[in-house]
Amino acid sequence: MSVYLMLTTLTDAGRKALQEDPEILKEINKETEYMGVKIMTQYALLGQYDFVNIVEAPNNEAVAKLAIRLSAKGTTQTLTLAAISIDDLIATLKEREKPW
Repeated sequence: MSVYLMLTTLTDAGRKALQEDPEILKEINKETEYMGVKIMTQYALLGQYDFVNIVEAPNNEAVAKLAIRLSAKGTTQTLTLAAISIDDLIATLKEREKPW
């Protein structure tokens, strides 16, 4: 499974929906899990973004599908970044390049 950082910004419609029913966040989390993306941790933010989610997904396509479906509702905009563990990065950098 791959790890991704998903930054989310609420639209005007999203802020209104959240104000009216804060429990909607749990419904979105259920939908996320149903799509095969596991939420590892989640925080509300102050600043440019409203939420950050660290998620685990089987592949780029699964997390892209999630981002598109969430954004299509018109309540959020997302920025998704693939994450590489430091240990995996170090291991990759230590690999010798194979000659052609």
